[in-house]
Amino acid sequence: MEPNLEQSHIESFKSLEILANQIVEGFITGLHKSPFHGFSVEFSEHRIYNTGESTKNIDWKLFARTDKLFSKRFEEETNLRCQLVVDNSSSMYFPVIEKPSFNNLNKITFSAYAAAVLASLLKRQRDAFSLCTFSDTIEFLTETKSNTAHQKYIYSLLEQLLNPALSYQKKPTNVAQILHTIAETTHKRSMIVIFSDMLENTSDFQEIFQALKHLKHNKHEVILFHVVDKAKEIDFEYENRLYKFIDLENEEEIKIYPSEVKQHYVESIKHLFQDLKTKCRQYQIDIVEVDINQGFRQILVPYLLKRKKYF
Repeated sequence: MEPNLEQSHIESFKSLEILANQIVEGFITGLHKSPFHGFSVEFSEHRIYNTGESTKNIDWKLFARTDKLFSKRFEEETNLRCQLVVDNSSSMYFPVIEKPSFNNLNKITFSAYAAAVLASLLKRQRDAFSLCTFSDTIEFLTETKSNTAHQKYIYSLLEQLLNPALSYQKKPTNVAQILHTIAETTHKRSMIVIFSDMLENTSDFQEIFQALKHLKHNKHEVILFHVVDKAKEIDFEYENRLYKFIDLENEEEIKIYPSEVKQHYVESIKHLFQDLKTKCRQYQIDIVEVDINQGFRQILVPYLLKRKKYF
């Protein structure tokens, strides 16, 4: 069960770390009562010795008991390189909340928490990971490491996204260009985990589709967590009164009654996102529609399934 912690309790990266660890611990405990029983999220302290490797790390005591060669696994060793990519453009600050909390999230705060949760799980698995945040340019791009100091540094960057007063500016999106850059600069055969609403002021999504295709060029495994507020952005559930809708990226405004446009809007947005899903399946990219009001299990289960398939 996910903890009921208000954002006011999260005053330092240490608090964010505690929160992420609690979510992971609760999830792992829940695995034992689910269809995933027996699915390991912990790594052994040993790995099979491969002929030609140095013999200095062979566990000879284990060899004496099993007659098999295993090398001791040390913390700096890693099995996976994972890049966490968080869209920090203006549209991710929907819904606009003056003081977001753990129980009252918008898309950017949900994505920050979700990335922290995966960082906790990656560290537990002794995998190397990095963080990239972007809008129309790359804002942060860390090195890929697996040590504790690196983990805390990433938590400190994610924490900046939890305070909209500090992090929000009017920032457009350039998803296609950023994904092309990530495809070119990420270490080959990495896992790339993207948190984005994939909303961009463009009528032509072909550039985005080509960028998604590029991600597979170097044999990366990709999970796109398509982050939405389902009730508001997909189902368009608003009271039938006059609203002023504001584009968060270009600040254009329109006043309408939701009932006048709901049918057309719902059909259009579902068609748009269905095209996105179709292209992702075509390029063998896992796409998961993530509703910010439905917790973090929808993040952890697809990640673990992808990781299991990766090896």
